Amino acid sequence: MKIGDRIPEILGFDQDGNQIKAADYKGRKLVLYTYPKDNTSGCTAEACSLRDYKAELEAKGYAILGVSKDSAASHRKFIEAHNLNFPLIADTDTSLLQALGAWGEKFACGHHTIGTLRTTFLVNEEGIVEHIFLPKQIKTKEHAEQILEK
Repeated sequence: MKIGDRIPEILGFDQDGNQIKAADYKGRKLVLYTYPKDNTSGCTAEACSLRDYKAELEAKGYAILGVSKDSAASHRKFIEAHNLNFPLIADTDTSLLQALGAWGEKFACGHHTIGTLRTTFLVNEEGIVEHIFLPKQIKTKEHAEQILEK
């Protein structure tokens, strides 16, 4: 996925089993963010940043949608534990993560692994990617502020 690309029409299923489509966000901008794992320190900090600035993001026209390979049940627990106020897609087969280019090799703790690359896509009202925050650019505790500055 690169700037100018259209996000996939079928995005997946959220924590409650609802199918999420790009068309659901037509006419609204979207913060589509991918993260490695529910209830880990960095992922929790990022989700809570977005939660805490949801009103400011909405004032700029953005809806928020998170994606990880965790299950719907894991997402429900994550949402409940941290009072998250936006849906999370359970991309258990990584098909959306792969389509977005947010699944691949990463280096952490001295090891090469394959997994989710923390990435955020800012999508316009027509479903077109306008900006991408790459893994090394994202400051998890301040991510909503980074988005608001764009």
